[in-house]
Amino acid sequence: MSELLSKTEYQQLAKQLRLPSKAIVNGEPYAAASGATFSTTNPATGEVLANLPACSAEDVDIAVSHARAALEDGRWSKLHPASRKKVLLRLADLLEANVQELAVMESLDSGKTIFDCQTVDVPETIHCLRWHAEAIDKIYDQVAPASDSHMAMIVREPMGVVGLVLPWNFPLLMLAWKIGPALAAGNALVIKPAAETSLTALRVAELALEAGVPPGILNVLTGSGSGVGEPIGRHMDIDAVSFTGSTVTGRRFLKYAAESNLKEVVLELGGKNPCIVMDDVADLDAVATHIVNGAFWNMGQNCSAISRLIVHKVIKEPLLKKVFQLADAWRVGDPMDPAHRIGPLVSPAHFSKVKSFLDQGEKVLYGGVTSDERYVHPTIVEVEHNGVRHAREEIFGPILSVLTVDSLQQAVAMANDTEYGLTASVFTANGTRALRAARAIKAGTVTVNSFGEGDSTTPFGGYKQSGFGGRDKSVHAHDQYTQLKTIWLDLSDSEAGDI
Repeated sequence: MSELLSKTEYQQLAKQLRLPSKAIVNGEPYAAASGATFSTTNPATGEVLANLPACSAEDVDIAVSHARAALEDGRWSKLHPASRKKVLLRLADLLEANVQELAVMESLDSGKTIFDCQTVDVPETIHCLRWHAEAIDKIYDQVAPASDSHMAMIVREPMGVVGLVLPWNFPLLMLAWKIGPALAAGNALVIKPAAETSLTALRVAELALEAGVPPGILNVLTGSGSGVGEPIGRHMDIDAVSFTGSTVTGRRFLKYAAESNLKEVVLELGGKNPCIVMDDVADLDAVATHIVNGAFWNMGQNCSAISRLIVHKVIKEPLLKKVFQLADAWRVGDPMDPAHRIGPLVSPAHFSKVKSFLDQGEKVLYGGVTSDERYVHPTIVEVEHNGVRHAREEIFGPILSVLTVDSLQQAVAMANDTEYGLTASVFTANGTRALRAARAIKAGTVTVNSFGEGDSTTPFGGYKQSGFGGRDKSVHAHDQYTQLKTIWLDLSDSEAGDI
């Protein structure tokens, strides 16, 4: 991956960028049928970056019609798996050739730091596409056990026309998590990026056409949730929807499916993720590093962010001292400066929501500062029990709540006392206790002595109100984009005799 540039060099690249201004339908730039547009702005400055089509249900109908035609004529779904693989690998190569352009565009549109965009988001996007491309010709169908006179084949077929509704916190990476397995399986896609962060999805769609993804297979419609998201959820000719976002909106997609064609729905939703630290941890510096990264990476705008630090009373004070020291190094400011680790929150509305958690009267141990009505600085608050707002609601900002316990049993009970179940972390030097805690915590991913989400080989998704219906990442992600079909063959033939 290319090396980081200076702030001046990134600013110069930003001035030279050609920003997309149209949706993509059937392989062509597309303006909304109504002619309406909306502005996408730079969260760091408020500057309008581009005016994009404000698409509506009429545009969803048009995109779905093209996607259905492209699916049915087999221009993608009936390609040899090796041919689809070659196209997706070519797309990954094109992304790699445009790393800095994509990183700058992502930072401008989302407020994410250029450091994260170039060192995490874009490289992981490329890796994800390559991983799923390589899986295309390595996932086998099955033959079920049957009698001597029968054969039963279990085969995977593309789900069909799939709607992908993306969040604003990881625009490129969440796009890759979905289009990687969805395209690998042979589907035709209608994609709605978040209204706040649409630019890189449009750029990837342009590069996908250049890589050889046929027209009609990867369509991107920009606009609001009511204008595009709901029509996708209610559309009678969309076979499945994969949604990543808030639990509130996820509920709506279940309603849309129930009131339309009972399309399959996969939801990856919110989290209130616990990090348990017991009194026997050996390396406080390493633990503190994981906590700071988990709590403040991407300004805490991360569904798997460490939101609740559940720490043993014996280790609490020395651990927090280390955490404060490390948090000091997370500089706040212009996201185009690679020295900065904390940029602005994605929008004024989200800033107001996160800031409201600083007005609750909780004991602030560290931070608690805002600036420019855009930035919330890394903050650590102490809460008395797990029933307060800071410990119950998903903040989606750089605010870490600290709760104190005196046993692993109490810590696990507190970790599970939430409506969510996305991720969790356990830090202890006792391997048996770590595994028993990991098994007892009700979450889709539990990391031991680390913070993270696994890698491309591990499925990602949640328990309870953190989502259901499938998993992103790994070979399991392919399941949500395929239908299983049983083909039953009767081999009995009186003329074959005893053969």
